[in-house]
Amino acid sequence: MRDRAGLTGVRLARLCNMSQSKVSKIETGRIEPSLTDVECILRALKASSDEIQEVLTLARLASTEWQDKRSSWRRGTEKRQAELAALEAGASRLRYFLPSMITGLLATPEYVTASLAHTPGDPGKTAARKIERQAILSDSSKQFTFLLTEQAIRWALVPPAVMAAQIDRLDFLSRRQNIRLGVIMNGTPLSRGPMNTFTVYDERLVTAEMFTGRMVFQDPRDVRQHLDIFSLFEQGAAFGQEARDRLDGWSSGYRT
Repeated sequence: MRDRAGLTGVRLARLCNMSQSKVSKIETGRIEPSLTDVECILRALKASSDEIQEVLTLARLASTEWQDKRSSWRRGTEKRQAELAALEAGASRLRYFLPSMITGLLATPEYVTASLAHTPGDPGKTAARKIERQAILSDSSKQFTFLLTEQAIRWALVPPAVMAAQIDRLDFLSRRQNIRLGVIMNGTPLSRGPMNTFTVYDERLVTAEMFTGRMVFQDPRDVRQHLDIFSLFEQGAAFGQEARDRLDGWSSGYRT
């Protein structure tokens, strides 16, 4: 497929935010690609819908959709950031449900650094990659919706003054045209519990985060279910000035 597309391995690697050696090892069968890798490669090669369906079916059969954190740590957590950047670059509408913490895309450098306190290896490289990824928020061709619970926003991961600055950043980002930032306050009646963090990329892929790893869902039924759950939580969230009023109050509380 790469030959037919007229791409070199180096060019394909750049399009997918991978190293050329990784592309070579995938093509020669020395490593097994994740479903995310396969998805990125197929779209970079502009494969037909039939080819995408066929190869993704084979990929689902060939590999587990579970990605454990120990493997990510062994590979280097900064490489995980490159994978996320590729997913974000390939999507036009991104939805983030954040029940416990603020995601790196919305975080200040201090918050990012604190969030990596229990990550082995060189957290400095990972923090730098996380902050680099924030540039995607300036892409006006993409639409972002972030749903955060009150707990996620107020969880004191950093000292009070730094938490105030972090909440102020949420206020600032909520004013961008391509960002909808919703806040779900404690006590909001909702018929489902906030089980875990998840992200929906367009209507084709979902990643769900747990303490020990992440799941990648590409089955349309799984994607649809996550979209339905997201919609339910969205209905219970405050947006716009109502959300900013809450953020202002919480920021002020950390300054007193």
